[in-house]
Amino acid sequence: MGRTYLGEFEELVLLTVASRKEEAYGAALTQTIHQQTGRIVVLSAVHVALYRLEEKGLVTSSLGGATQERGGRRKRLFRITAYGLQVLTEIRQVREELWQLIPKNIQPFSL
Repeated sequence: MGRTYLGEFEELVLLTVASRKEEAYGAALTQTIHQQTGRIVVLSAVHVALYRLEEKGLVTSSLGGATQERGGRRKRLFRITAYGLQVLTEIRQVREELWQLIPKNIQPFSL
C-alpha cells in the first residue's frame, strides 16, 4: 500500500480529532481548530474533511444519542483509527526530518 497524503486542512482536522479526549464532532472540532490556530473555520468544511478522512480509513464514526439540546438530533462522533494514527506519525517524522535539514546559520533572503 502506498503512502497516504493529506492536504493541510485534512491533517489539521485529523490532528484535532486525535487530540480530543472527549467525543469529537463537527462543532467541537471547528471550535478547537479556531481556538488553536486563530483560523476561521466553516463547519461544513470540517464535515467534508471528516468524510474524506473516513473514506481513507483514517477516522471512524458512529451516531451518538439524541439530545433535547439538539432538538432530538443525534451527533456523528468521530475517532481516529490505528491507521490514522500511523499516518500522523509518518507525517510528523517527515516534517521533523525536514526541519533538521535547515542549516542552523541560515540567512533568510530580505526583500
